[in-house]
Amino acid sequence: MIIRRVLFDHPDAVKLNDEVQAEYGVRYGDDGDATHMDPAHFVPPAGLYLIAYDEHGRPLATSGWRTQDSNDEGNLDGDAEIKRMYVTPQARGLGLARRILAELESDARAVGRTRMVLETGAKQPEAVALYTSSGYEPCAKFGYYRFHDLSLCFAKPL
Repeated sequence: MIIRRVLFDHPDAVKLNDEVQAEYGVRYGDDGDATHMDPAHFVPPAGLYLIAYDEHGRPLATSGWRTQDSNDEGNLDGDAEIKRMYVTPQARGLGLARRILAELESDARAVGRTRMVLETGAKQPEAVALYTSSGYEPCAKFGYYRFHDLSLCFAKPL
């Protein structure tokens, strides 16, 4: 697998984002994640967006981080927020999410971010298992869904 840095509006990123949004829709019975996302949020050094490709150039997994500092949605200074972690169904179980997560953490740490945070949902047990097994712990809720019952927030010091 090859992991490449791309822009959030890269065609493969858009394709995978559409797929994850459809999956959120199935799991939660809605139109997907309504969190505001701007491609500029993922431009280094304020963020990063990654896609894992197979040997044939097919995009299989994606995620990114964006800078968050103290705000009215509950973030703290130094936060790096993970967004859109997704692995296509045919590539699940290959360790791609862990590889991407490690690269995101390393990059955020290198630019001075002090805490990696993420919001996921109670209907995403695979995500919860990935993050908790990677050292993330529950934290105070933040972000767009901070008042939703199914929202789960996690953090890990960098």
